[in-house]
Amino acid sequence: MHPLTPLFKGGLALLVVAGIVITNMRDKMIDWVVRLFAPDSGFSPNGGDPVDWVLENDLVLLALLAVLGLVVLLIAVFWFLWRFQQFRITGDHVEVRKGLLFRSHRRAPLDRVQGVNLTRPFPARLIGLAKLEVVGAGNDANVPLEYLSTAKAEEVRADILRLAAGARSARLVASGATSAQTAREAIIGSMNAGVSGLIEGVDLADVAPESVVKIPTGRLIGSQLISAVLWVLFFGAIYVFSVVAMFLGMTADGEKPADIALATIALSLGIGIPLAIAVVGITWAQISKSLRYSIAPTPDGVRITFGLLTTITETLPPGRIFAVEVSQSLLWRPFGWWTVKINRMTGKSAVQQSSGNAQQFNIVLPVGRRADVERVLELVLPGIPSAEIAAMWENGVVGPTGDDPYRTIPPRAAWRRPLSWKRHGYRLTEHAVLVRRGFLWRRLAVFPLARLQSVSISQGPIDRLQRVSHGQIHSVAGPVTGNLSGLERDDAIALLDGVSRAAALAASADRTHRWAEHAPDAPAYPDGDAVQPPGWMQR
Repeated sequence: MHPLTPLFKGGLALLVVAGIVITNMRDKMIDWVVRLFAPDSGFSPNGGDPVDWVLENDLVLLALLAVLGLVVLLIAVFWFLWRFQQFRITGDHVEVRKGLLFRSHRRAPLDRVQGVNLTRPFPARLIGLAKLEVVGAGNDANVPLEYLSTAKAEEVRADILRLAAGARSARLVASGATSAQTAREAIIGSMNAGVSGLIEGVDLADVAPESVVKIPTGRLIGSQLISAVLWVLFFGAIYVFSVVAMFLGMTADGEKPADIALATIALSLGIGIPLAIAVVGITWAQISKSLRYSIAPTPDGVRITFGLLTTITETLPPGRIFAVEVSQSLLWRPFGWWTVKINRMTGKSAVQQSSGNAQQFNIVLPVGRRADVERVLELVLPGIPSAEIAAMWENGVVGPTGDDPYRTIPPRAAWRRPLSWKRHGYRLTEHAVLVRRGFLWRRLAVFPLARLQSVSISQGPIDRLQRVSHGQIHSVAGPVTGNLSGLERDDAIALLDGVSRAAALAASADRTHRWAEHAPDAPAYPDGDAVQPPGWMQR
């Protein structure tokens, strides 16, 4: 790990807290030291500035030595913390060991890697540091590597993805072992790179080709402002309800009109200002997370970068996307804007997945038009032909068309979805199950058969009277769901049988867990073994 890692993992906060404590308790601390080492000196904490007393008694040298000792102690503590944080990458695992008193050892199998995220928080970007997170399959299964220099993090990420792909890493063979860097050289080099990167922006030189989608800043800001209308209505309803309730209560109590007006103004300021701040904060958070967005194909998967101050770059290997959804709200419909979300293994706990930062990792296109959506779908659904994606748009996203291939709700059950019963349905293709829903909020969910978890149908007493059934496509946890209601009984049975057979065939033919092993141009080496990077590393 980088030598400055402890500073960004709590050391900086420790220094700030220590500075506040020393500033506010300076007199008492000096009094305690003086009483301990010179009880007859006559120093009084209430007798003036203790710094003047130190100068008058020629104790400047001792004070400087005490400060120097404290600095040396902090450096020693940080050095020990850094020294006991190590990681290594083998042909099968990524391992991290850390801790001095309380030790931990985490290991992530490479064939279960769901993605590699590179996060650059704004303070760390200033000195060229980055946090690497290996996303595993399961709750709280991620393996964080924090912090590394940005160049080192890019190198480690490439090694992990190449080994996870099953391909040999030729770069280490060609270049040989890199020369060792001292801690001083690592700090200076990362700070120079950090300042340059902050000025020049995110380095996307290794992405080939460049981003397939360009989102104009005006469109991005406009889409979030339009979405903020819902928050304004929500918080506005709370404000109006509070004002009306107070007015009715004070009127019933016989309060004077002047008192009622004064109370209304006070309530407006007390509730209106915090609500306005909340709306602005939520909207700005969404805008700042989506700025500087790019998505591009790489040999190791789809690479997505976003964020204004804190920059996040994630690489999704092939076969790690379990469901894709294209959706459009009623407010976006006049502008022809859509958003694309995915289900993926995040390796986070249920509490972490509910946070706004975690949900951002499920958005692969914040806002875009039809051409943008089709390009993104071709990236995240590489096994589906372009012609099928075009038909998916016509029949699924904006359908139904005249000759609708979807199995939908019959007219006798239209009361279940009075606005969208003609849209609500599914279609089974060679590569995926398509679930189409919604009238006010249009949605089309795509579940690749090779990564489908299961499918189920159910029927209640009212369903039996109407001869309809419910269906559900099961995927990993995420924003994309596959709930279907009011299907014809025969259509529900066809869904269960057809998906079961097609999913088994697709899963048996899937090779995406070691995608580079089956590539025709995968390099081979005489020794036949994967190149092993060095052992445990600190930086």
